[in-house]
Amino acid sequence: MTELTRRPRRLRITKSIRDLVSETRLSSKMLIYPIFVREGKNIIENIDAMPGQKRYSPDKLPEILERVAAKNIGGILLFGIPDKKDECASAAWDENGVIQNAMRVAKKYFPDLTIIGDVCMCEYTSHGHCGIIKNVNGENIIDNDSSLEFLARIALSQAQAGADIIAPSDMMDGRVAAIRSKLDENGFINTPILSYAVKYASSFYGPFREAAGSAPAFGDRKTYQMDFRNVREAVKEALLDIDEGADMLIVKPALAYLDVLKSVREKTFVPVAAYSVSGEYSMIKAAAMNGWLNEQNVVTESAFSIARAGADMIITYFALELADWIRNF
Repeated sequence: MTELTRRPRRLRITKSIRDLVSETRLSSKMLIYPIFVREGKNIIENIDAMPGQKRYSPDKLPEILERVAAKNIGGILLFGIPDKKDECASAAWDENGVIQNAMRVAKKYFPDLTIIGDVCMCEYTSHGHCGIIKNVNGENIIDNDSSLEFLARIALSQAQAGADIIAPSDMMDGRVAAIRSKLDENGFINTPILSYAVKYASSFYGPFREAAGSAPAFGDRKTYQMDFRNVREAVKEALLDIDEGADMLIVKPALAYLDVLKSVREKTFVPVAAYSVSGEYSMIKAAAMNGWLNEQNVVTESAFSIARAGADMIITYFALELADWIRNF
């Protein structure tokens, strides 16, 4: 046998064979579509910072959910935008709150659709932070421990309204255990927790904060969201949340944190989602609108990179389009 024949050959294969042996697969069932729901009636309004995305009042929610269901998308992630805010986010656990009404509407018209409730306080607090604020020596700080009961109340109210999965995104220490305990005490022992275990203090969230009206009134969220310079901390946070009762995990953002996603995937044995956040969406949209790149190709390639890094689920504002585009792969 000659040296030439012993070398591996680069075969020229057909597309069908290429598809057959591809290492990474995507399906619409892996996708989760985030939706903004605002208080009121007969409202469908554009989000300027996120072209193509809209805010819906609960009565208009079925219009977008019909498209989600038709594309066989795995689930929706709901964010509520209330009319009134206060220091303890009381609208977030109001049984007649915007998100609770939205969940009841979704379950009425689309009972088989998986509804994920984002549990946080920032959209509902007058100060825009994700927990309770207290003043210590003239400085406003987040009171981690007193925030836990409020977050548990929010989670319970969402479960009672029809949420299939509870997703705490606040990044308070101990909130998974507090929520698990509150759900179990009230009979929701089979309601899983999809924890934002790894959520960085990122500049990629800007468009979301406009969409949800959740920008902090003072300071930033670096005291409770993660330092983007750290990856070992991400694994630690993921393992802690699993110990507290998390059934699934989220890494957020996605594209700039694929190394983190891979590390979390390798060190844990629960389903892991990656959240392709608003800044990622708006950057691609802006470049595509200027003709600088092909939107379909870039979105599809990005989604495959997220799955390749280890994501079992992808939370993306491109879910409706992506469900069609990945059929070609």
